[in-house]
Amino acid sequence: MKNIIQQYWTILWRPSAYFSLGILLLSGFIAGIIFWGGFNTVLEMTNTEKFCISCHEMRDNPYMELQRTIHYNNRSGVRAECPDCHVPHNWTDKIIRKVQATRELWGKMIGSIDTREKFLGKRRELAENEWKRLKANDSLECRNCHHFNFMDYTAQSPRAANAHSTSLAQGKKTCIDCHKGIAHMLPDMQGVEGWE
Repeated sequence: MKNIIQQYWTILWRPSAYFSLGILLLSGFIAGIIFWGGFNTVLEMTNTEKFCISCHEMRDNPYMELQRTIHYNNRSGVRAECPDCHVPHNWTDKIIRKVQATRELWGKMIGSIDTREKFLGKRRELAENEWKRLKANDSLECRNCHHFNFMDYTAQSPRAANAHSTSLAQGKKTCIDCHKGIAHMLPDMQGVEGWE
């Protein structure tokens, strides 16, 4: 076994007898472009609402709830899709989120939320995981669409205008602190700080 490994190692590091260095570099460059293009194509394909709701767990539970909210249907016709709120837009954070999502694929394989009852039983845990993630990144996904600089505080309720112009704008709070349940039904909130 050791001899076989040594033979392959020697072959890998010996100069090519058949191809020039330029051909090898060009081939590697083209292979890299093909790999990168394929990787990004798959990444973007898995970053669509169609992909998200392709499994019945998402289609029959959170997606049905989303359809009854202002983020799905509103007077301006601007609609948030699953990845808009659950996947960061910048590349590095998107990759990190995709790696984290492999845990969700494991949940799909073992059927941890494959029925409505199981989903409702885990709703609080799932919601708290999302809230924690949004709190940690200062509600980055919300801020991709909602900007304090462009808010018309005069068109908001006095309570919202006060919150947006003070606590949130000064960085004391983040969007998810006040807007839990904005796109999906809330779980049982008994025992959650700030909810009575």
